Amino acid sequence: MFVGIFILLGAFLSLVAAFGLIRLPDVYTRNHAASKSATLGVMLTLLGTLIYFYFIENHFNSRLLLGIAFIFMTSPVAGHLISRAAYNSGVKLWGKSVVDDLGRDRKKMNHRKS
Repeated sequence: MFVGIFILLGAFLSLVAAFGLIRLPDVYTRNHAASKSATLGVMLTLLGTLIYFYFIENHFNSRLLLGIAFIFMTSPVAGHLISRAAYNSGVKLWGKSVVDDLGRDRKKMNHRKS
């Protein structure tokens, strides 16, 4: 029961991430969709697989736990670094973006140095 729920929910979140990559307007919102929902989707799919093998097949697979831990630690950091690199290289925000907190904070820091 739980296996099917976890795997279907993981597949749904991966599908949401794919639609987000296609439909969202700029690199920052696309990266957000990819890093958040795809990470959770993959983790839920791996968790469902781990539960299946442990309770149905009576086999504990430590590689699945390592995969879950690796995705949990690296994917959000990679998403953050990709967005940071895009911002630092001058990729513009979407035209209807309302707030640029990083730009505002940088202006404050430059003003203090002057």
